[in-house]
Amino acid sequence: MANYFLDNPSFRHHLHHPLMKQIVDMKERNYADKDKYDYAPVDFEDAMDSYERVLEIVGEISAEIVAPNAESVDHEGPTLHNGRVTYAAATQQNLKTVQKAGLMGIAMPRRYDGLNFPIVPYIMVAELVAQADAGFQNLWGLQDCVETLYEFGSEDQHSRFIPRVCAGETMSMDLTEPDAGSDLQAVMLKATYSEKDDCWYLNGVKRFITNGDADIHLVLARSEEGTTDGRGLSMFIYDKRDGGVDVRRIENKLGIKGSATCELVYKNARAELCGERRLGLIKYVMALMNNARLGVMSQATGISEAACREALAYAKERKQFGKAIIGFPAIYEMLALMRAKTDASRALLYETARFVDMYKAWNHISKERKLEAGERQELKFYGRLAEAFTPLGKGMTSEFANQNAYDAMQIHGGSGFMKDYACERLYRDARITNIYEGTTQLQVVAAIRYVTTGAYLEQIRRYEAGEYKPELEGLKKKLIEMTGLYEKIVASVVESKDSEYLDFHARRMVEAAAHCIFGYLLLQDANKDDLFRRSAEVYIGYARSEINKIETYIQNFDRNDLNYFQTTMLCRS
Repeated sequence: MANYFLDNPSFRHHLHHPLMKQIVDMKERNYADKDKYDYAPVDFEDAMDSYERVLEIVGEISAEIVAPNAESVDHEGPTLHNGRVTYAAATQQNLKTVQKAGLMGIAMPRRYDGLNFPIVPYIMVAELVAQADAGFQNLWGLQDCVETLYEFGSEDQHSRFIPRVCAGETMSMDLTEPDAGSDLQAVMLKATYSEKDDCWYLNGVKRFITNGDADIHLVLARSEEGTTDGRGLSMFIYDKRDGGVDVRRIENKLGIKGSATCELVYKNARAELCGERRLGLIKYVMALMNNARLGVMSQATGISEAACREALAYAKERKQFGKAIIGFPAIYEMLALMRAKTDASRALLYETARFVDMYKAWNHISKERKLEAGERQELKFYGRLAEAFTPLGKGMTSEFANQNAYDAMQIHGGSGFMKDYACERLYRDARITNIYEGTTQLQVVAAIRYVTTGAYLEQIRRYEAGEYKPELEGLKKKLIEMTGLYEKIVASVVESKDSEYLDFHARRMVEAAAHCIFGYLLLQDANKDDLFRRSAEVYIGYARSEINKIETYIQNFDRNDLNYFQTTMLCRS
């Protein structure tokens, strides 16, 4: 039987990273649950074995059920009847399968019926599902909203809502509105407190809500009358059982058609406050979005993997001029770079997931006891890395997913433009990954501070300080040269002391940082396993040329060039 986990050794490679021992030990609190739950691990090896067994189940479900259903789901899609969403028959089969397998709420503590998985294996599950069907990954993956509820909700809310998610109920995050897309400070959905009923009522409209007819919603709403900025927003929990919210329409989308993207109308919908008032955007949505962005990274990486496989299979089978097209340099160059970008995406995905795991583990422990000085330093260290790598990873992996899907279709030629081949669906599905949960341009806005403050460079130097096999020294030397060029690029822009000039080149500088980081992560992978040697060689060669192009462009660019861009657009508008 086909199995996406078993047929890809990359997963075990990343699952068994040295940092996982500390992550799992902290997550399991010295394996205290073994005395309460018969399925809890007794030690690290037992925990890793349980992760692998679950991943093997997910790999089989993804390959044998979700992937074969993807075409019919894409064709049928969800439908709307009397304000309620009905999912495609195959989507319902997918949901029932993952619910029966206990794959909902798997990162939640066992006391709420979860599996207490760290972020790394949870994100691996998300990637496997995305490889099969990115649209279904949205539906399944929004269970990560429960992480925000767990982090900021009350114990009473934990006990009432989290077991329901672990049992299979779905979630959504209701943030955007017709006049508030990326600018969430403009949210105007009104939250009014009733002293008589001792509850909040929500009124207004939400738009572009993925899985908008979910069982449990996290809703951003304006709780402070008279405010117009983020300080007047709070987070609320809406339970579908209470009624008051109807789906007005399902958006007719380009891709990820298996998940319903909805416009919602709130009419005196009962809700309850999650956390404290006024912190909805400032604190809670930021945490929610970071979780979601890690999920999009896994989705993008899954799409990249699927695109690689579709392109490779077709290139082996398709014959032109008397031989398989994989034998033509133009084709095998594309395939090699697709594989390198996919391996690089996965390396950054799980590096980021490990940083998030470490930060969350220390953060949760800090709520149970006072941390020692060294522990507080680790909390801050991994928190900073998680904050820095999340926008970088979301931006780059989603761009690579689009590039790989594009190249997969190109390799298929005219056939790829037809719905007979999966690459056509992958091409459409990939397009949303660098738009939602913050466009690539917004990820650059979030990431550029880590360029200018030197945070990325510090981490690159840590990678550089690692010990590598003698046969990899040539690649390391290239990376050191690339890093020097990256430093030169940043210095030349920052020294201008021109904020507009810096903003104009921000994406180029962030990409240059990413190329160095990708290169070192692949070098580390190749240092442990020859499986990644070719990807490291291909990617570092590609990255080297990209950084050279960036350096040349900026070197030959001056303030007048920026004025030309501005005046051209003003004259044409």
